[in-house]
Amino acid sequence: MYQHILIPTDGSELSGYAIEHGLALAKAVGARVTAVTVHPPLHPSVLEAGVFADAPERYAERMRTLADSHLRVARDAARAVGVPCDGLSVEHDHPYRAIIETAARKVCDLIVMASHGRRGIAAVVLGSETVKVLTHSTVPVLVFPAPRARTAMAAS
Repeated sequence: MYQHILIPTDGSELSGYAIEHGLALAKAVGARVTAVTVHPPLHPSVLEAGVFADAPERYAERMRTLADSHLRVARDAARAVGVPCDGLSVEHDHPYRAIIETAARKVCDLIVMASHGRRGIAAVVLGSETVKVLTHSTVPVLVFPAPRARTAMAAS
């Protein structure tokens, strides 16, 4: 079945659900996992010349710290259930592209993500990285709705 599962995480509670379910699936099928977190690059155009000379270094350090924190959660959860897990931090302007490119580069055969469960006009207006991955990925994507979205769907 699946041998290598990619689980994107942004450190949110919602991505925690994807980690939990992705690891359960990986354990059940004997797959390994790569957790990925994506952060945007610092664009020099937003800085005034000379004002923040150390801004790029501070930004890079802040992004490293956040990435380490996000990936530690996934690695610790994987260790607790006995699933091999690597962590990867990627800098990219478009998280969905980084996720798709990482899945291809790491030869993942499944992407496990969470979704807010927005429907109708809210989904169209707000968009989501999950929808973009679903739309553009050639790798299968398994989407877990947020707990409140699952509850609302079950009631309807």
